[in-house]
Amino acid sequence: MARVPYAEATDVPDEYEDLLESSLQGKPLHVYQSIGNNPEVLAGLRSFLGSLWTDSGLTDRERELVILAVTSETGNRYEWHQHVNIARGVGIDDDEIAALGSGNRSPFGDEETTLIAYALAVVRGEVDAIAHDEVAALYDDETVVGIAAAARGYDALGGMIDAFDLELEPGTEFHGWDPR
Repeated sequence: MARVPYAEATDVPDEYEDLLESSLQGKPLHVYQSIGNNPEVLAGLRSFLGSLWTDSGLTDRERELVILAVTSETGNRYEWHQHVNIARGVGIDDDEIAALGSGNRSPFGDEETTLIAYALAVVRGEVDAIAHDEVAALYDDETVVGIAAAARGYDALGGMIDAFDLELEPGTEFHGWDPR
């Protein structure tokens, strides 16, 4: 059982009700319901995460590669599970997802390998001049900031998910680190 209750629409002020739901899935998600115990924080977090989707400079595929690499690195089952579904929707196949789940970068080309390596270096606190120069050769400064923000943003979200010990939504089963 989760360590904080899952807020329902009746538990939050009217202006925050829609923030409990996934815009992609059209239903409440435990991640938002747990953070909904503090509606103002939920609003700020949803705004921040939304900006990572729209303003990071990454394509949908690149964004999901970053998120899946980070969630695999941190071992966050809930976040991984949610983003496997999203990744499939943006054209990342199950072999590529399984590779990310096992830390294997061989299915990816040089540019995507550099992107994944940089995102992991950010989360590990291991960005050095070489890692920066490699990613900066592929992306402008604005996008490099977006990559780092996406990596750390989803790392932070995963930390909250872990702290609250969130369960998958009813009726779902963990895809596994290898969803094939």
